[in-house]
Amino acid sequence: MRRPELEFPYELPSELPGEDSNGLSHSHGSTSTTQVDVEPDKDERNNGLQPLQAEQIGNNNSRDAAEKTVAATTQLAQGPGAPPDGGMKAWLTVLGGFCAMFVSFGWVNCMGIFIDYYKTHQLKDETTSTVTWVTSLMTFMMFFGGPFVGILFDNFGPRYIMLAGTFFHVFGLMMISISSEYYQFLLAQGICSPIGTSALFHCSITSISTWFGRRRALALGIATSGASLGGVILPIMLTRLFAQLDFGWAVRICAFLILFCLIIANCTLQSRLQHRRKPFHFIDFVRPLREIPFLLTTAGTFCFFWGMFLPFSFIPSQAQKNGMSATLASYLIPVMNAASTPGRIIPPYLADLFGRFNLMILMTFFSVILVLALWLPTHGNVPSILFSALYGFSSGTAVSLAPALVAQISEIREIGVRSGTYFFIVSFAALTGTPIAGALLPDPLHGSYLKLNIFCAVVMFSGVVFYCLAKGSISGWRIGKKV
Repeated sequence: MRRPELEFPYELPSELPGEDSNGLSHSHGSTSTTQVDVEPDKDERNNGLQPLQAEQIGNNNSRDAAEKTVAATTQLAQGPGAPPDGGMKAWLTVLGGFCAMFVSFGWVNCMGIFIDYYKTHQLKDETTSTVTWVTSLMTFMMFFGGPFVGILFDNFGPRYIMLAGTFFHVFGLMMISISSEYYQFLLAQGICSPIGTSALFHCSITSISTWFGRRRALALGIATSGASLGGVILPIMLTRLFAQLDFGWAVRICAFLILFCLIIANCTLQSRLQHRRKPFHFIDFVRPLREIPFLLTTAGTFCFFWGMFLPFSFIPSQAQKNGMSATLASYLIPVMNAASTPGRIIPPYLADLFGRFNLMILMTFFSVILVLALWLPTHGNVPSILFSALYGFSSGTAVSLAPALVAQISEIREIGVRSGTYFFIVSFAALTGTPIAGALLPDPLHGSYLKLNIFCAVVMFSGVVFYCLAKGSISGWRIGKKV
């Protein structure tokens, strides 16, 4: 916006002192001539200068108003300014995000428990690939809702999104508790509840990103560690409750715990931006794909997430195949999630110091090494437990850094839309990864895991390559250079 020109608030005399109308200088020795040209008489002073002073004051006020208008318009165009990276409201938002992640992503981390239970109870007559579609939809729907949540967030803020997410998630869990047929589990656990987890997940990430800039990876890491804690507590709860109560009451008790956490999340999570309704343009979601760094980063996360969830789904069954007791195998997923808690806090803290892309490349490559060097040849209890702990640490880092990467290459007022596009594409990796693995492994308790392990390692390594290309397109190809 062009700054308006300011009028000079003083009237200039038609002839300057010491000059006549032709621009010739007068003699300064004649005081009478100078006095006649410069000094007005008494009436002129009384009747001329006072209106001039009033006009000067009015012009000064107009100038101040114009400057304030220009400043306000400039601030609106540039956004709300630099994030505070701290403060009571900011850290309360992190607390709300922690609780929301506990009940959303933490619930999704229980998928291995449900696969094992359904294969021996309600859905024992279904194939492994068919059963895994239920748990795959849990992850797919959570990521798939990104664009829709992004639109609502940019227009209305997080309040109503969080309330709607709370209703759908809790209502879906209650419907799971009374389900018995495959289509009922598909609707309740694969669609209804994940609609709620999607709203909670994306709303938390975007709200936290508005409060933090320099320390964004750390803040998101602390919040996503709630998913790790949920992945520890909820599977153990379900395993114990399945043994002591029936399936329905086990799920309902978890639903009441989730409702309590969501009350805290609704009371504490807020956005720093002032949200105003604006027209929807579909092209806003497509435009980021024209940018090479965004496209490569999205491709990297797609490939890595394509294989990342497979150990969470199949490590208990592989351990049982190799001789581990069913009780001990059920604790492998909690071990994996417990180890991911420091993985979602310590490396993201280092990422803010040494570069988020650098840490993402390092930890995703470490995950590939673990799959090939430890999970593939595993045949005993100790290697299975060790793999669960180390893989939980490395994959937890990847999950917490993924939203930080897209926020880093986005303008703050576009984070909601761009994160929506990002996770919308990634959702299809979460949807298809586990069913593909189920097709490669028809019999989890007796079949060979070789094809599944190789598929997992290859697609995750493809993600590492794309992350390297994204970093190179942003900051050059020098190893270790911070983006």
